[in-house]
Amino acid sequence: MKITKIESQKNKERVNIYIDDSFAFGLSSEISYKYDLKEDMTVSQEWVENVLKSEELNKGKNYALNLLSYRWKTEKEIIDRMSEKGYEKEIIENTVLYLKDQNLINDRRFAEIYFEEKSKLNGLGIKRIRYELSMKGISKEILEEVVNEESDEEFERALELANKKISSYKNDSKEKIYRKLGGYLQRKGYSYDCIRNVLNKILF
Repeated sequence: MKITKIESQKNKERVNIYIDDSFAFGLSSEISYKYDLKEDMTVSQEWVENVLKSEELNKGKNYALNLLSYRWKTEKEIIDRMSEKGYEKEIIENTVLYLKDQNLINDRRFAEIYFEEKSKLNGLGIKRIRYELSMKGISKEILEEVVNEESDEEFERALELANKKISSYKNDSKEKIYRKLGGYLQRKGYSYDCIRNVLNKILF
């Protein structure tokens, strides 16, 4: 088997490879350079399979990097998206290892940033944030660590939210305010104990 022709595609970052005068496959220029492909180069079937495997690994890596260009993602989110795209398990595993090695995915750091943004910018409680993070694949161990770091501030955040919201209930009775304000904090994801303590401080 011999490479008889290498031609550029319309996409200048890709090339077409011809073996024994027949089109064989397309490659990224990156992989072409990596294997130093040249016309009249003699190749084996095993060599071709290795090149194509490298091409798939490269595609998987670039797909994941493109996903991460929009926002940080968890390991599970990357795995799920690549699975939906049809990548094989081995390609996904190798891509995840590469991303971890480059510190491009870090579930602990993701959880810390997510907690900070959702609690301080959106006023959400630990219960809701914890649920959202678990759906994104964050492990129980990481959740416990991050929750323990954030729990001391939850009461103050809930109290601040309640003080801002209570003005919209100024014409209601204390019982209605208790019910409405409690429901509001519950929807924000605060725990029962936290809500009770906040309401008792404000209303009684």
